[in-house]
Amino acid sequence: QVQVVESGGGLVQTGGSLRLSCAASGSIFSINAMGWYRQAPGKQRELVATITTDGSTRRADSVKGRFTISRDNAKNTVYLQMNSLKPEDTAIYYCNADIRDGLYSVTRYWGQGTQVTVSS
Repeated sequence: QVQVVESGGGLVQTGGSLRLSCAASGSIFSINAMGWYRQAPGKQRELVATITTDGSTRRADSVKGRFTISRDNAKNTVYLQMNSLKPEDTAIYYCNADIRDGLYSVTRYWGQGTQVTVSS
């Protein structure tokens, strides 16, 4: 069994900051890429940022210069530091992790999501 659990969402004013965390636990051999996606009401889920095992990152153009993704491999945890938040960042944020959960098996696990609301 593998679990991926996000935390750190909440309500913040425009220009504020939040830090999201996502921890994977359970029967894990290793973790490849980890990432954050978000889904606003009435919109499709979109990529926010991803990070590989060696720390290579990719971010959506809309968050470059404001959001930073990082990970702690020893803790199987990925973080998303969000600064200069805007109302358009309001969404449910989902974490995912590509986990080697068997000798020949890699599965993408998703968390349950955490709400981020930015008030104007």
